[in-house]
Amino acid sequence: MDVGAFWILFTCATILAMIARNRLRSGPTEEEGDTVAWEKGKLRKEKDQADDIKKDKRAGRMKKLLNGPRALPLFGSLHLLASPGGPFEAFTRLARKYGDIYEIRLGVATCVVVSSYSLVKEVLITKGSHFGGRPDFLRFHQLFGGDRNNSLALCDWSDLQMKRRSLARSFCSPRRGSPQQEELSRVATLEASQFMSALTNEESQDVLRGERSLKPLLLGAVANMFTRYMCSTRFSYADQEFCKIVRTFDEIFWDINQGYAVDFLPWLRPFYAGHMKRLNNWATGIRTFILKRIIDRHRASLDSVNGVPRDFTDALLLHLESPGSGLSWEHIIFELEDFLGGHSAIGNLVMLILANSVVHSEVQSKIQAECDTVLAQPGRSRALVTLEDRADMPYTESVIWETLRISSSPIVPHVATQDTEIGGYNVAKDTVVFVNNYELNLGESYWGPGSREFRPERFLKYSVPEAAGDSGEKPKVRRPEHFVPFSTGKRTCIGQRLVQGFTFVLVTAIFSRFDISQASEDLASRLLPGCVAVPPDPFHLVLVPRAGKSDD
Repeated sequence: MDVGAFWILFTCATILAMIARNRLRSGPTEEEGDTVAWEKGKLRKEKDQADDIKKDKRAGRMKKLLNGPRALPLFGSLHLLASPGGPFEAFTRLARKYGDIYEIRLGVATCVVVSSYSLVKEVLITKGSHFGGRPDFLRFHQLFGGDRNNSLALCDWSDLQMKRRSLARSFCSPRRGSPQQEELSRVATLEASQFMSALTNEESQDVLRGERSLKPLLLGAVANMFTRYMCSTRFSYADQEFCKIVRTFDEIFWDINQGYAVDFLPWLRPFYAGHMKRLNNWATGIRTFILKRIIDRHRASLDSVNGVPRDFTDALLLHLESPGSGLSWEHIIFELEDFLGGHSAIGNLVMLILANSVVHSEVQSKIQAECDTVLAQPGRSRALVTLEDRADMPYTESVIWETLRISSSPIVPHVATQDTEIGGYNVAKDTVVFVNNYELNLGESYWGPGSREFRPERFLKYSVPEAAGDSGEKPKVRRPEHFVPFSTGKRTCIGQRLVQGFTFVLVTAIFSRFDISQASEDLASRLLPGCVAVPPDPFHLVLVPRAGKSDD
């Protein structure tokens, strides 16, 4: 939650609590009538629930009622979410008091928080069809033309959204050995090579010295990986319009990973008018760029006769023109925008990998050792690591997973689309369900002692554990079932293979060519817990070319 809004809410909540205590002694004033009516309604509801329990007892069945913190009028329990590690750390703290599933009122929303893997699996897999909705946050609507259902990630589940995901699957979740996977690898390697060249240009020397952040150039490289793969289009790193759109995507990624009071208190909207206008302007600018610089050019050369797509953009446009498509023009442009925006997540993830590898210097050395071994293979003609080398670099891959684990990026909340149950507890339709993966990612019960430490080895498994490091055996990367950084079930992230592939190629390219250290600031203190997003203007890094590791 934004800090200013939190303190406003905290002050108001404290005043309301004092008023409530005084009212118990002196009775309500005329102005408090609405609040009293609301509380009387709540008491009636609790009495009705108690009557239901009695009836169920007589009938031989017992309903379980969810426990949870007491809500303040208007604001609910928003004040309880203040925590150094963000709201999901607060959810974890509350779970220790109220259990692995509890109810919490956040402003106007009735919410349920689930914190154990068995309950998470019930929500996302076993009863996934019961929880296919998304929250109706005002910000989500602003970003997608006034209707969040234009977005694949933020929409409610429907047959239409299933069709849109199906159309994207072969490109955004390519199978190993498929033409799309081969193209993904080719594009990633080509752009990584151009990124390395750009880093050694005179214009980038201040980046290497740590005087300017690496992030803008890195994001440009990832954005080009996406546009080359999905749109057969590449932009110059010096293209100012392209750089502005890349920055805008990053601003949106940062914003969407933050919590705002208006998400749960929509009556605060007048106070957020400037923020909402900014979101709308960002989204409109991105849409205009994609239409002018990508889609219009594709439509001019689209092979409608043979119907053979060159890339994902062609596939979308051809499907739009097909009989019985069921998709509108808005569906097409928003779907392309959704996937192109995925480059921001990768750029932020790579920045976190670099930062953690600097803070833990032994991690950097081990990644470089794997890079050097692979690149020194006899007869090798490629100057950079490729996707085909992943199997030979288990430690590097484990660093990617450990960064995702330790940053514990929240899973987008789900919403119950019908009256249902979780763990035997009644959950009403329209209840917002928070999947507390913070506990799944960082809890000692799942990871053992040292669960808050950055230790990539936890993902490496040997066939003979006691011989690890001595037998010469290459370990395998193994992810435990409870580790779901891309969610799971029918709403799992459809672009996760793109994230893994592009991240791997970029991380290995950087570490194979450079030694990295922190600039003057304390880098460890700049890493935000519970968030994979890095501020748009983040920390600086010093990159020193490794001896004998320049372009071949």
